[in-house]
Amino acid sequence: MKKSVLFTAAVLSGAIAIGSAFAGADEKTGAELFKEKCGSCHPDGNNKINPKKPIKDIKDKDKIVAKIRKGGNGMTPFTIRTLSDADARHIADYVDAGCGQ
Repeated sequence: MKKSVLFTAAVLSGAIAIGSAFAGADEKTGAELFKEKCGSCHPDGNNKINPKKPIKDIKDKDKIVAKIRKGGNGMTPFTIRTLSDADARHIADYVDAGCGQ
């Protein structure tokens, strides 16, 4: 009985570990998401529309996410349908870190 319980536990933990490895396989990094969604107007964290306001200088992740959601001043808003909360957070983390610089 003990051996079958241990075997079952080992199989389940292995399955969980494998599942966890594959779960992140499709996730994109903040850098990848930024390049895809933001890079054309904000190359390297700069701002083509208003060069005096580079986004890489924003150091408040909540403000970054709010701007992603709201848009404005020529920026298209990214709703939950076009960008998940997790992906918006990944982008905010990337911007907060200086956009890779």
